[in-house]
Amino acid sequence: MKWLMGILVALFMVSGAMAGEDPYIGIVGNDALEVNTFYFSPKYLQFVYDQESLEFSIPVCETTYGFEIPAYRNYARGCEQFRSQTPVNQPEVCDTTGIVFPGGSQFSGLTNARTTAFNSGSYQWYIRLPKKPNGEINLIFQCGVLKPNAFAIYQFEAVELCAAETGERVGPNCSRIEVDPGTNPIIPTALPTVTAIAYPGAYANPDFPLAGFNLTAWRNPSTYGPDDGTLPNPLVNGEYSQVLNGAAGTRILLKSCFDKSVIVKLPVTGQTNALAQDEFDLEAGDIIYVRLNIPRQSTTDIYCHPQSLRIAGIGEAP
Repeated sequence: MKWLMGILVALFMVSGAMAGEDPYIGIVGNDALEVNTFYFSPKYLQFVYDQESLEFSIPVCETTYGFEIPAYRNYARGCEQFRSQTPVNQPEVCDTTGIVFPGGSQFSGLTNARTTAFNSGSYQWYIRLPKKPNGEINLIFQCGVLKPNAFAIYQFEAVELCAAETGERVGPNCSRIEVDPGTNPIIPTALPTVTAIAYPGAYANPDFPLAGFNLTAWRNPSTYGPDDGTLPNPLVNGEYSQVLNGAAGTRILLKSCFDKSVIVKLPVTGQTNALAQDEFDLEAGDIIYVRLNIPRQSTTDIYCHPQSLRIAGIGEAP
């Protein structure tokens, strides 16, 4: 009997050790049901889950516990959502095989919202974590970026003729203005900025305030902090970290149709960020809110949609 009990104890120890950590991807809505395969390869689809299944029990809409997401346009109160300052009525410019016909167009992917050059705008996402994160969280942006008015002229060939990156010095006829040594090839004030806030969900720490706290990004590349592993408390904006509050230090450069990752430090209960807000350990179901703010100085047309942001990381299997 002692021998049998020893085997059972060892088995439970091994099972616990192997229960561990695996990748996850979260998007607006029920991840497995809303995912669009134009944006997600089979490799990524392995890590997109039915969050509302009994196994995960992460509701898309939650109005009883935690932070309540306000209703917006066609999104009900408490639901994961995508917001844009402009209408969501533009084609997916990253699809080079799209077709324009009288009165409309046909394309792969999702309908976009567009912010035109030299106009301010914003895009916002509310996404619930499908798993408890055990590591840093990647905020991955993928938007279409074209030189001004390019789609109106070249339609679905525009991205092959007039692809752009945010902040570039745009020249005539879909060209880029080259610079001499000592001149910045990018216009910093034309770059979008990022705000990211964590809000409590149904399974959050009871002390996690409904007001949430701003997430802190690792600068990448950087030193990733002191060699001894200690971080200042409160955190400070500097060579290795930046609180994501939409300030000038949160500017990012987006390339048309390609991924841009912002790596967020894993929040830790008891840590204070550079805004003097207390962090809390995140749980499955907590909300990650991200705002991409487009400044009036922007030199390009920017197209984003509900799946232009995905959150990805390593988390605890349910």
